[in-house]
Amino acid sequence: MRVIDMHCDTISRLLEKREELLQNTGHLDLKRMKESGYLLQNFALFVELSKDRDPWEKLCALYELYEREMEKNQALIGKVLQYSDIERNEREGKLSALLTVEEGAVCKGEIEKLEELYAKGVRMLTLTWNFPNELGYPNFRGELFEQGFEVMFHSPQTELGLTGRGREFVIRMEELGMIPDVSHLSDAGFYDVAAVTKRPFVASHSNARAVSPCVRNLTDEMIRLLAERGGCMGLNFCPDFLEEGSKGTVEAVVRHAKHIVKVGGIEVLGLGSDFDGIPGHEELPGAQSMDRLYDALKKQGFTESQLEKLFYRNVLRVYQDCLR
Repeated sequence: MRVIDMHCDTISRLLEKREELLQNTGHLDLKRMKESGYLLQNFALFVELSKDRDPWEKLCALYELYEREMEKNQALIGKVLQYSDIERNEREGKLSALLTVEEGAVCKGEIEKLEELYAKGVRMLTLTWNFPNELGYPNFRGELFEQGFEVMFHSPQTELGLTGRGREFVIRMEELGMIPDVSHLSDAGFYDVAAVTKRPFVASHSNARAVSPCVRNLTDEMIRLLAERGGCMGLNFCPDFLEEGSKGTVEAVVRHAKHIVKVGGIEVLGLGSDFDGIPGHEELPGAQSMDRLYDALKKQGFTESQLEKLFYRNVLRVYQDCLR
């Protein structure tokens, strides 16, 4: 079994906890990745606007940590700047690391900073997190907070999407070879990205709204459109996105997988665990648990060929299409 995971927040956790990528007390480290058959992990540099006074400054601190960890562990893991790097790393017996950013506000609306991110090796950008920024609007709507979290949890933003600058960013991202990520983005923003892109895009860590009504999940219409565009969405292990009020079950992940495949076909589905960015999943507590998910999906009728696509081949296809 080989694994590609489109989203984790491990780098942010390492900075906060002063731990190391090789082995740590979080959800994911290199030792467990190697033991579990990982091929590639996307590492997000996550910035939270409500806590980080200068988002670019925080981004740079996270990037410096990422660079140090890659240097220390270069015998085990190699960076991915273009698709051929994945093949080279595999030939050399190494894991692969693809660098992403979660929060478009780090660029402060400046195309030059986007280009600097690309020069640093960033190959995917989550356009928003849970706050509006220069590029667009998220689906978690802060103005509804006073009405209660349950209202905000179930009320998508259908009117405000990408800004004009956000559209410019997405177009430039495609030109560079950086993949737009619509997880966290508003419903309106999803359709804006679809309208201005020509290549596949992704929802790196989002589930199915028809199975669990949280606005962080995609509607069936979105799933079908993403599939038609050759994109991919990653199953998110956050318990509340899978099944509200749950501590996390494998059964819930399987339900989302089956629905997504029914709606969009097997080619649209991948993994986006959100490890180290979620409180935890009781039955899938970390990178060491991927075989448990594989076995559960197989018992529910997924074929070996389908499981290969879900666990890594679909994401590989998108990277082959998009990475320069």
